[in-house]
Amino acid sequence: MRNLESWRQALDVAGIALRRDLSQTARATARALTGGTSPEATVVWKVVNSDIEGRNFRYRYTVYPADTPATPERIWAINLHGYFAGGTMYARESERLATRLGWRVVNPSFPGFGGSDPLEWGELSISALSRFLDTVRSDLGITKFVLLGHSMGGAIAIDYAARNPDDVLGLIYRDGVATPQWQDRNGVTARVLRPAMPDVAPYADLMSAIALDIPDLLMGHLFTTLRALWPDLRSNVKTVTHSIPVGSMLMSLDLTESVRRVNVARVPMLSVWGCFDHVVTTSTADAFADITGSPTQWVIGGHSWMLARPSAQSDVLEHTPAGRAFHDAVRRRAETTHAALTA
Repeated sequence: MRNLESWRQALDVAGIALRRDLSQTARATARALTGGTSPEATVVWKVVNSDIEGRNFRYRYTVYPADTPATPERIWAINLHGYFAGGTMYARESERLATRLGWRVVNPSFPGFGGSDPLEWGELSISALSRFLDTVRSDLGITKFVLLGHSMGGAIAIDYAARNPDDVLGLIYRDGVATPQWQDRNGVTARVLRPAMPDVAPYADLMSAIALDIPDLLMGHLFTTLRALWPDLRSNVKTVTHSIPVGSMLMSLDLTESVRRVNVARVPMLSVWGCFDHVVTTSTADAFADITGSPTQWVIGGHSWMLARPSAQSDVLEHTPAGRAFHDAVRRRAETTHAALTA
């Protein structure tokens, strides 16, 4: 974080969350005193295990209760997880996107993560991962959709949107690794180890950055967050030897040209970054902003701010100028598509 405007943005989003939490507490207290029940809409999840050439590919998607009015034009969104995560970790966030924005949200777990079988090492590439989105689209009949990508998921989102720009209503890029600046590890650990162990230094620095992110991740509703993270973490431990090559691939990834293609195709993009992200640093956010010409929306938190504060993305889309502009652009793009399909 380098300027007052960035801090102002992050504090504004934090203030929105605080006011919402206070309001929810007041409403809950009032309902308890009067014996009322919560009027908020709810969603449930349907988990799908899809067989792809003998491999299990797991994804989940939100389903609205039977008494919810049918809205065929409801926007689909696919929420792509980061490295060593899975679709279940982002369920709390996706539920809020569904209830507050009315989106139908899909959370895939990419091969080797969250209960999906891994790819063989020789098959592994960012495009091989992104092609699993075609399975989701085919199964659910999705034509146009919003992509949300966090960290590794941001790179997958860029790769997919670059190859299918007309199908993407908008792309929310969050602390992503599509551009290579994050690979330049210049933290204290890297500087100490580089003279003696230059090959080890970047990885050691990355591990120390992840360790610095843990306190932020667990701050707040500790047990609720741990309960949300545990199922995918348990699955990922079993397949860790297959996920290590994915991490090595990310450390040499450069999708700069793909970012440019998405930008030239005029796909609406919103870049959101945690102001205390030590894993994918602010210089990476700056590089992405330079390519796209769109400023970064900053939020309070580290690399995995959306896991610790699952309402933050909805807050950004509903209450910040950048988020509202993106959401409006997505709706206009969706309405144009819907009108064309029904003409």
